[in-house]
Amino acid sequence: MVFAAPAVLGVTAFGLIPFGYVIWYSLHDWNPLIGQFHWVGAANFQRLVTDPVVWGSLWTTLLFAGLLMVLNVTLALALAVLLDQRLAGTGAFRAVFFSPVVVSTVAWVLIWNYLVASNGGINGALAAIGIDGPNWLRDPAWALVTVVVIQVFKSVGMNMVLFLAALQTVPGELKEAARLDGARPGRVFRSITLPIITPTILLVVMITTIGAMDVFVPIQILTEGGPGRSTTVISYLLYRTAFEQQDFGYASAIGVLMFLVLFALAALQWGTRKKWVHDEV
Repeated sequence: MVFAAPAVLGVTAFGLIPFGYVIWYSLHDWNPLIGQFHWVGAANFQRLVTDPVVWGSLWTTLLFAGLLMVLNVTLALALAVLLDQRLAGTGAFRAVFFSPVVVSTVAWVLIWNYLVASNGGINGALAAIGIDGPNWLRDPAWALVTVVVIQVFKSVGMNMVLFLAALQTVPGELKEAARLDGARPGRVFRSITLPIITPTILLVVMITTIGAMDVFVPIQILTEGGPGRSTTVISYLLYRTAFEQQDFGYASAIGVLMFLVLFALAALQWGTRKKWVHDEV
C-alpha cells in the first residue's frame, strides 16, 4: 500500500481531480474574457450532440488514428523483423529510425513543413524525375495522409524497439523445430513468432491509438485544421473552441466526449484481447 501511494496520489492529483474540474466546467457557460460563469446544466452536451462540426472532427480523428495505427504498427514490425536478422549495420539502422523519437516534435514538424511545401524538397526530388507533386498540405485529398506519414516516421522507432525486444524473447528451439518439420519462413512467422509477440502487439496498438487520438502539434503547425476542415481533429477543435472562441464550457464538453471515445476504444481493445492475444485466458 505504501509503495502504491505515490502512483495513486499522482493519478489523483494530475488525472482525476483535473478531469473532475473539466466535467464541472462542462456544465457551465464560461467565458473568462467577460467574466461569465453560470450554470447551464446539460446544455453544452445537448449542443454537442447536434453539432456537425464536432462529429466531423471526431470522424477525422478516428480516420487519422486508424491510418496512423495501421501504418505505424506494420512498419515498426517489419523493421523489427529486419533488425532481428542481426545483419551488418543494424546498429546504425536502428539509430536512424529511433532518432526521430528523441527529436523535439516542433523541430521535427518544422523540418517536414519545408520538405512537403509546394516548392519543398520532396516536390523538388519528384520534379527531377519528371513527376509534378501535389501541394501536400493544401490539397484536401493529401493533407491528412501527409500528416499521418509525418507522425508515423516520428514515432515508429519506439514501436520498432518494443517489437524487437519481443522478437528476441521468442524461443529459438520452437522456430528450429518448425523448420525441421518443413515449415517455410513465412509459416514459421505466422504460426510461432506472431502469436508469441501478440501481447506486445496489443500494447503497441493501444499506446499508438491513444497517442493518435490526442494529436495536436503537427496539426497546429502544418495545417491549422485545413484546408477547410479536412485535418481538424477533435483535440484541435477543442483548442480553437477554448482559446480562440473563449467558450471554455463547450470546450470542456468536447473534452469529456474525447475522453469517452478514448475510454471506449481502450476498453474495446482490452476486452477483445482474449480472442487473439497469446496466453490470455
